[in-house]
Amino acid sequence: MISCIQTNHKSFTMKRNTSWFFILSISIFLIAGCTVNNVSIDKGIGEVFSANKVEGTFGMFDNSRGKFTIYDLDRFKLQYSPGGTFNIFNSLLAMHIGRLSDERGLIKNGVDSALSLNDAFRSSSAPHFMSLARMIGRDTMKRWVDSLKYGNMKVGVAVDSFWMNDSIKISADEQLGMMKRMYFKQLPFRASVQESVKKMMIIENNSQYQLAYNIGQAVSNGKSIVWVIGWIEENRHVYPFVLNFSTNNLDPADALAKKITGDILAYVGFFRGIM
Repeated sequence: MISCIQTNHKSFTMKRNTSWFFILSISIFLIAGCTVNNVSIDKGIGEVFSANKVEGTFGMFDNSRGKFTIYDLDRFKLQYSPGGTFNIFNSLLAMHIGRLSDERGLIKNGVDSALSLNDAFRSSSAPHFMSLARMIGRDTMKRWVDSLKYGNMKVGVAVDSFWMNDSIKISADEQLGMMKRMYFKQLPFRASVQESVKKMMIIENNSQYQLAYNIGQAVSNGKSIVWVIGWIEENRHVYPFVLNFSTNNLDPADALAKKITGDILAYVGFFRGIM
């Protein structure tokens, strides 16, 4: 008789660059009749997607309790173009290898246009991150993508656009794992570099909670693929999360992404001091 594999948050502090969901997938799909105590499938989250007329998935990890909350497990494991969320990887790598000294380092785009990494990140300036990728170089980029086992690891030919043209793809599962590891500075980049990127991601920081995330968008098969990846910290507990949804509207979706993120976080209990 095969017994259940019980997983907990310690499983996800391993230094190996394996997918978070590898162990959970074994537990859920390969062992018939078992109950995984740390995974909650919350169908109520689907009402938020329906109300906003999009299809999507959401995953959150409660680090203190070692528990997951997930909506749409199938989509959670599918890989999509990361769009602008790859700015996180670009930023980490550029500072780690010294292309930029820190978040104040300038990225030039053309003769007259230059932004600091911090400003380019906060404004999601695609032209500046394309320039940054060229500064890094394809060989170095590929080596680090492979080292981190980022998504399907397909960099493609164009080093300055592969994260927007369906070359490299990543799942919500893998994005969640990256957020958890970066929060605790467990990625293979200098701790100071990871801390700098964490600070650039902070959206709100008050006495009740800290909310940090990055929004990305890419077009695939005539649809916008929108990401929100980050964490919320409340009552000294941290909850890395990932949101992924698709919409037929190809216009910038930042406002919609922020609304859905806020609606889901409120639904699961945040912003009231009870988490």
